[in-house]
Amino acid sequence: MGQFLAQLPALLGVVVGALATLATTRATDRARWKREMEMRWDAQRLEAYMEYGARLKDLSTLAFRATAGKRPGSRNKLIDPALADQLYAEAEANRTRSWERVLLMGDAATVDAARRWRVTIARLHDYAQGVTDDWDGWEPAVRRVDDARDAYYQAARHSLRVGGGDVAQSAFLRKMDELRKGRETPILGE
Repeated sequence: MGQFLAQLPALLGVVVGALATLATTRATDRARWKREMEMRWDAQRLEAYMEYGARLKDLSTLAFRATAGKRPGSRNKLIDPALADQLYAEAEANRTRSWERVLLMGDAATVDAARRWRVTIARLHDYAQGVTDDWDGWEPAVRRVDDARDAYYQAARHSLRVGGGDVAQSAFLRKMDELRKGRETPILGE
């Protein structure tokens, strides 16, 4: 019995060491798994955000093209109204499908910003459909679309923890519009 008691501290040291190794390995594996899952979901979230942004941009572009003939000085290529309606229906169906991914993967702030951007584009579509003919309101409506797009990308970048500062485009686009009104070819960086 004396020999067993003499070896007991060594035996307890082995048991404690094995338990500590097991606990450390488990904690490390769990942290690695969690990191991998976060990266996987971030990649899915990024794809959902990018796809939805592209679908909204398609709708916006269609509204610009469908109204080109009604807006003096428009630089957009006019599209036949029947073709515009068909393309709009297809683009809206694509947007709806990609919206489901944003709802599943997105955080609340990005989902809210996406909704606001969609509503502003719907206003442009009202012009294209003849629901609205207040053409004095076109430019403010376009500014609201630009501002809503900036808010969407800002929320998406925050959700994805993307750094790099402000990448808003609305102020730049307004400057470009001002320059276009003054001369045919604006010079960047003025």
